[in-house]
Amino acid sequence: MDGQSIISVGIDIGTSTTKFIVSHLKYAKVSSHFSLPRYEIVERKIVYESPMYSTPLKEKRDEIDLKTLAGWLEEQYKKAGVNVSEVKSGAVIITGETATKKNAESILHYLAEKSGDFVVAIAGASLEALLAGKGSGAFLRSKEVKGTVANIDIGGGTANVALFRRGKVLGTITYHVGGRLIELDQNGEITFISSSIQPWLHSKNYQLQVKKKIGFREIQQIVQEMCKDMLNSLTGQKPIRLDDSLIHSTSFQVIPPIDEVMISGGIGQLLEKEAPKTIYDTAVYGDIGPLLAHEVVKAIENCSLKIIKATQTSRATVIGAGMQSTEISGATIHVTASRLPIRNLPIMVIELNDEQIKSGDYVYEQIEQAMIEWKQYFQGEQEIPFAIHIRGISYCSYAALKEVAKVLFSLYEKYFPRNPVLVVICENDIAKALGQLLVLQSKNKVDIISIDQVVVEQGDYIDIGETINQSMVPVVIKTLAFMKN
Repeated sequence: MDGQSIISVGIDIGTSTTKFIVSHLKYAKVSSHFSLPRYEIVERKIVYESPMYSTPLKEKRDEIDLKTLAGWLEEQYKKAGVNVSEVKSGAVIITGETATKKNAESILHYLAEKSGDFVVAIAGASLEALLAGKGSGAFLRSKEVKGTVANIDIGGGTANVALFRRGKVLGTITYHVGGRLIELDQNGEITFISSSIQPWLHSKNYQLQVKKKIGFREIQQIVQEMCKDMLNSLTGQKPIRLDDSLIHSTSFQVIPPIDEVMISGGIGQLLEKEAPKTIYDTAVYGDIGPLLAHEVVKAIENCSLKIIKATQTSRATVIGAGMQSTEISGATIHVTASRLPIRNLPIMVIELNDEQIKSGDYVYEQIEQAMIEWKQYFQGEQEIPFAIHIRGISYCSYAALKEVAKVLFSLYEKYFPRNPVLVVICENDIAKALGQLLVLQSKNKVDIISIDQVVVEQGDYIDIGETINQSMVPVVIKTLAFMKN
């Protein structure tokens, strides 16, 4: 079983371009002979990268052209020599301005279902920032250095920033900063202004209009001010405010000090080209991208931050989606295979420490409180209301675990009597034992899925894939909670 691979795909439908990759994720046993079996993805290797493809939009630009996009993706699978039925993990992500298109959500789920057995749909700037930071090399870099590493992934519509320290995610913030927010031809005539940048332009008294010409110095001043505002926010010179027209969403109330910066995304790739000196140079791609790339570097340098070259730029997000989105939960799990895959399950957290677990009354009280709270959010038509994450226990005797299983099942049956599946996520390697105890409690009235070795938080969503070699499941954790939307 050691050293086997699964095929994973990443599809990034961005404001300007769509990218597709195929990778092999090699999983292997990483535990010793004397401990419980533990499997992890030990190697991630890209085996196919598509060319950049202009994201197809319908005439009014408010909808994605599904037929054209699906046809292109079909072609890419053929070129990669991969059958959709062979794909066992990965993600389709809609990023930047494209996420605001009328049919974005339905297209996302349609493509995820048509792309493989366990290819999940991802939208949301927070997760996009995280995946880009993993794909660019910033996450890895943070494991090697002492300070905080920020990855700024700038595409056509947004700048997604993720902060990492020692391999941990500190948080994310997304700005309305992107290369295609203002489009213009090489004579300087403005052809498009995105509605997402209009509030910021108005706050700065910039009166831009479609079909009106703009000079190089004026557009340069606008881009400089945009970059300066973003960097003032990132470095704490300007406090985070919910009414800040440049901020799209954030998990921060205060951003911690940053030591190093990486720039990825399409704008990161444009840094390899010379800085534009005229309006003709600026609009070579019909937008402000080339100017934005070089002005953001100047703004970072003005803040005395160290810039580190990203290992991946324009493909950072798609590489994150295809190679970094999947984890493995395995060997000590209990699953009802016929119920998999499961998608978009919210996480309910129950905290229990080693002392508290000894008190049956306390355990009952905590679990009941959580069930009552979640009952009010639950929509009756859902087959599975949530995944219960039990954390805080470092040691648990069989007798105590049996009590937890008894309480957990009786309360689930009481508050969710019509739900045929119970999903539990354990912090430590107790999932198999807890799963078997829950089966005994349920007397086969409810299907049990109990997994471990994954880290989740309240507000996260989880996707659980079909079993691999009968003893493991691929898992994707999706953090969708924002402070400001």
